[in-house]
Formats: sequence, C-alpha cells, structure tokens
Amino acid sequence: MWIGTPYLHRASLKGVGADCLGLVRGVWRAVIGPEPEPLPAYAPDWAEASGIEQLAAAGLRHLVPLAVNEARPGDVLLFRWRAHLPAKHAAILVAPDRMVHAHDGAAVAEVHLAPWWRRRTAYAFAFPGA
Repeated sequence: MWIGTPYLHRASLKGVGADCLGLVRGVWRAVIGPEPEPLPAYAPDWAEASGIEQLAAAGLRHLVPLAVNEARPGDVLLFRWRAHLPAKHAAILVAPDRMVHAHDGAAVAEVHLAPWWRRRTAYAFAFPGA
C-alpha cells in the first residue's frame, strides 16, 4: 500500500519513498510495466522555473487525456497552483471525492478532493488500457 510512504523527492518506491510523480510512476510500473521514458532531472520548483507544461506534456505522451469532469477512480489528475503557472502536482483519483497524493513534508496520503483542489485541477488522464 502506498499510503504512509514517506515523501522523497524523485523517488518512486512503495513503502520507501515517493514524490507525487513517483507515485504515478510506481503505479504505472505495477499496472503497465516498465516506465516509458527515463526520468528527467527536476528540482522541486522545476515547473515555476521553466514555465513549460512538462508534466502535462509527459501525460499527453503516455496517458489518455480526459476532460477534467470525466475523471474516474484510477485516473491521474494534474494541478497547477496558480492560473499562470504550469501544472506541477499529480494525484490519483481513488473515489469521486478522494485522491491519493504525495507532497513535500508529508507521507503519501488519501485526502478529500476538496474545492481547493478542484479549482486547481488542470488536467486529467487515464492509464492506457484502463
């Protein structure tokens, strides 16, 4: 179970450490198989520093895009902190109003998809073949 996995930047090992992208990468490996591309270098502030939608672009390369309101349990959500910034946080929807995510300073957790999160949801994707 991913819940309780400590936050660890760039990690993706259940029970050992994961960041938000690492959670999605780890689930990809468990459900689909080997990761489709090498992990690029990224710092915690990479999205703001570059201004490029790198996370969304990777989602478009490897996942199935959905309208945000069509996301279902098992789908990946991407969030942007402000309207003018690229998406830089990922989570997996586990129920219509619950998601699992990892964020700095905390362990992987299941949380309510509260209005605060809903307002910041920028993209939704399904895993291929799901």
